[in-house]
Amino acid sequence: SQNLSEEFTEAARQLRKEAPRIQFGKIDVTDQHDLRKEFNIQQFPTVKLFVDGSRKDPIDCKGVREASTFITWVKRRTGPSTVLINSTAQAEAILNTEDLAVIGFFKELHGDSVDVFCETAKEVPEMPFGMTTSEEVSASYAIRKSTLVVFKKGKPVHNEVLEDGSQNKLDLTRLIKTFTLDLVTEYNLETSVKIFDVPVESHILLFAPKSSQTFNMTYEDYKSAAAEFRGKIMFVFVDTNETRNGRVFEYFRITQADVPAVRILNLTSDAKYKMPADEVTVENLRHFCQNYLDGKAKLHLSSEEVPEDWDKLPVKVLVGKNFNRIVF
Repeated sequence: SQNLSEEFTEAARQLRKEAPRIQFGKIDVTDQHDLRKEFNIQQFPTVKLFVDGSRKDPIDCKGVREASTFITWVKRRTGPSTVLINSTAQAEAILNTEDLAVIGFFKELHGDSVDVFCETAKEVPEMPFGMTTSEEVSASYAIRKSTLVVFKKGKPVHNEVLEDGSQNKLDLTRLIKTFTLDLVTEYNLETSVKIFDVPVESHILLFAPKSSQTFNMTYEDYKSAAAEFRGKIMFVFVDTNETRNGRVFEYFRITQADVPAVRILNLTSDAKYKMPADEVTVENLRHFCQNYLDGKAKLHLSSEEVPEDWDKLPVKVLVGKNFNRIVF
């Protein structure tokens, strides 16, 4: 949080020259209890943008950790969120200077899909957004319909056809933000922060030892499935050889005898699901993920064994295995 505070200060310093009408302030809510309650501050640090002097409904700034990204976030909230592209040369200039970029190709600059695209740009300050109605630009990238294209190192890596009324900002934000991570993200102390910054509530985790002879084959299958479910489920790999991942094993009750193991975690409900098949193949992963998205996957309730003396005292001891029977 100290680091984020420093980045916030640096952003304020730079924007003071570029946009003097934007004011920055810090509040220590340990002293200001009324403000903490009024704005429902649950975690620290929290950054909120107040527009036109109104105390009502400030905009939350989430997942932004660097001064440069924060500056982009503020600029897109207070001015145009995308760059208007009029030529192929202009498009290539953007694509060649950035690792990741998003371009929206449209027939005209109004309509639901354009509005959703511009709103999505506000949510993803990590990468540049451009939009164009130029037939020349569309033709040079072989685009015929209104389409959002994600480019990585100048090459298109994802096309999403945009139709009025069929898209929403959250879905597009999730999809685009997943490109800030690899197809599969290996869990460690550094990446754990990035993993939880991306607004995808469903995470699938592969628990396997990197040292295993079959690891490469398993990992390739896992990556193949990840490509199919990008934007819907985040694919994470946990190396069971790494002792520093012990807390994650405990949370999912994974032992060395279980691996390789696959679990899905829904961050919103904290519900856990176990892949029914033992083998980690593309087909089994695809079936598991689709069943989960369709609401057909069975909840996986890890449970301790029922203690022998669970009902000897007035307060009964409940675990997963006797909870339903006793409570319901």
